[in-house]
Amino acid sequence: MKETPQQYTQRIVSHLQGQEPLKIQAATPKKLQRLLSRATSSKLRKRPAPDQWSIAEIVAHLADTEIAGGWRMRLILGAPGCAVSAFDQDAWVTALHYEKRDPRKALEQFRVLREANLALLKTLTPEQWKHSGTHSERGVETIEHMARMFAGHDLNHIAQIEQILATKK
Repeated sequence: MKETPQQYTQRIVSHLQGQEPLKIQAATPKKLQRLLSRATSSKLRKRPAPDQWSIAEIVAHLADTEIAGGWRMRLILGAPGCAVSAFDQDAWVTALHYEKRDPRKALEQFRVLREANLALLKTLTPEQWKHSGTHSERGVETIEHMARMFAGHDLNHIAQIEQILATKK
């Protein structure tokens, strides 16, 4: 059963458990680097189940999500109250050929984009953290909330990667 947008938000934010979102975001590229360094090429590309993403696909997803999230934040900061489009992450996995992408290059793309997005966030005024847009599925989201979502999203996918690496197959 597919979760609702509200259930998704609750699940993702629950990963934070009081942790600082920007610290989590800053640490994620190095954590991913360490995890990828432990995996063989075949392990990076093997799906744990037909309906689950491989590590390589997860890393490509993180890179593309960083593009989408960075765009959304910039859109909101430039036009507070604007509409923010959702995207179908499963459609992106197929349409953007995640299975063909080099996971180490995707990680480097993610790292560079993350650094740019964190640099932007560190310049914001307290008022700008409260700027919001209306997500087409999840409703009104502030920049502050988006930062928490990014951090929870990171933790969610790091846990998935760790679980895949822990399996013997």
